[in-house]
Amino acid sequence: MDVTIYHNPACGTSRNTLEMIRAAGIEPTVIEYLQSPPSHDELTRMISDAGLTVRQAIREKGTPYAELGLHDPKLTDDQLLDAMLKDPILINRPFVVTPLGTRLARPSEVVLDILPNAFKKAFFKEDGEQVLDQEGKRVV
Repeated sequence: MDVTIYHNPACGTSRNTLEMIRAAGIEPTVIEYLQSPPSHDELTRMISDAGLTVRQAIREKGTPYAELGLHDPKLTDDQLLDAMLKDPILINRPFVVTPLGTRLARPSEVVLDILPNAFKKAFFKEDGEQVLDQEGKRVV
């Protein structure tokens, strides 16, 4: 299965998502988006395919969101996208694209919605939270 993750290795959610993809037996294409941001069209498509608005795809915490005045409701989607592409830390992460769909994997287990049901064992996040049981089924 062709899977792409827009990844930030400094982000625990992004690392957990990447490890869940690998636990499904898939080695994804890993794009470190801070160094290689998506194009305007790619970002627009990912946001739309994930069923999000541009504002929902902006990361506020730990970014220059407030300093740039991006909370201003008068800003258009294109203006917000331009800000995200100029300063990719504003792109929320991780976005994952598969043939089964696109998701902003926050929380990381959202990625399970767009992966094949190929899990055979338990999976735990970095913090010890169990996501999959011993049979590879989602823990509710």
